[in-house]
Amino acid sequence: MAGFSTGLEMFQNFESYFTAEKEIRQKISDIVVDLETTSRQLNCLMDIIHLPKPLDVPNLAITVDPLYKDLKSHYSKLREVVPSTDYYKYHESWKSVTQQVCSKVCLLSYLQNASLLDRAGMACILGVESETEQQFHLCLEDYLIGVLFMATELSRLAVNRVTAKDYSKPLEIANFVRELEAGFRMLNLKNDFLRKRYDALKYDVKKIEEVVYDVTLN
Repeated sequence: MAGFSTGLEMFQNFESYFTAEKEIRQKISDIVVDLETTSRQLNCLMDIIHLPKPLDVPNLAITVDPLYKDLKSHYSKLREVVPSTDYYKYHESWKSVTQQVCSKVCLLSYLQNASLLDRAGMACILGVESETEQQFHLCLEDYLIGVLFMATELSRLAVNRVTAKDYSKPLEIANFVRELEAGFRMLNLKNDFLRKRYDALKYDVKKIEEVVYDVTLN
């Protein structure tokens, strides 16, 4: 009987573990829903850059700023909920939306400064750590995939700037994306999705170069 009693106690401990696990995942899920909503709002605002009219980057930055504050709040809540030792256990929950967020934040930063926002700068905007060893950080692969998504967005922008009769922007974008492509060539990419996105970057470069070629001819 003593052994059976000990067994019941053990299973009660298992049940407590599963209950706590379920609560953590539900809290994460609720926060990610809010994070995804903010990400969609950011996407909608950033789509303005593709309209056939002059780019008004300063005004766009002002419009987007409240969403940056919301993003930082969402990641702060995730940081509070996710146990310090279990980052990668739950990372899948916010991985995809983080890649999209990184893409749009990098895109706006490029439009403001004509340069790439580095991982530390991105982490600062999101209110998380930049180093992998830290408790809640910006995963390097999420950042890099976001950068590659941004390159695809820039190839679209290059085409649309020509439509808006802005012939200098595609030339600037072409130089920037070529530098990106050169940088990614230096990496030994082991993540399958990241490697596929890098392959897509090669097509983005080709597309932008075709745009530049047409602009040069005309």
